[in-house]
Amino acid sequence: MVASAKTAPSPRFRGKSYLAMVLQPVDPLDLWLQSLAELGQRSPGFFTTRPIVLDICDLSINERELMTLVSALEKTGIRVMGFEGARDSILAPGLPPVLSGGRQSADISAPGKPKAAQPKPSDTSSLLVESVRSGQSVIFADGDVTVTGSIASGAEVVAGGSIHIYGALRGRAIAGAQGNAKARIFCRKLEAEFLAIDSSYLTAESIDSTYSGQPVQIRSEHETLKLDVLR
Repeated sequence: MVASAKTAPSPRFRGKSYLAMVLQPVDPLDLWLQSLAELGQRSPGFFTTRPIVLDICDLSINERELMTLVSALEKTGIRVMGFEGARDSILAPGLPPVLSGGRQSADISAPGKPKAAQPKPSDTSSLLVESVRSGQSVIFADGDVTVTGSIASGAEVVAGGSIHIYGALRGRAIAGAQGNAKARIFCRKLEAEFLAIDSSYLTAESIDSTYSGQPVQIRSEHETLKLDVLR
């Protein structure tokens, strides 16, 4: 009887890229953390869709203080995936690694204090009877968002459900922000800077120019975004 040798399968590596938001702490840290906590209470979904990188290049901090800072951020729902500008001497075991080579992109504006017209937490949809202007960030984690106007370049809409845009989509649209891969994005005119459903996304450079200016439906299929022209 001849014994057959089993061959171990080769490791499989998949290439993927993710857009991260960079936070830059400033002194005094207790006031900075307080402002982040207030933002998290005001807009619960603001940090849920974004990997977070902590830029501490301008911060005078030691190993113990860095551990305390990371722990304080986790209590506010912010989990750090990496650091910029951190010295090896202050990185304790178990902390995320130092990242480099990040490409600069447009800044993300934090949402302001809610207006009286904001939907109640019990609502399952949000209707905006106006356009979303550049620099604005609209976040509704509890359901669908409908925009009767357009989403300007530099503006952002984040929804726990689907996003319906009656005008042009020139900014960022993130649907299914709470892990709903069945959510969809609809717009009358596609000129988007960024599209995402659940964990799948497309940047402006990766969107097929065939769909530019078209009325489009965006859906997620097998962790890939698919675009369909609406007729």
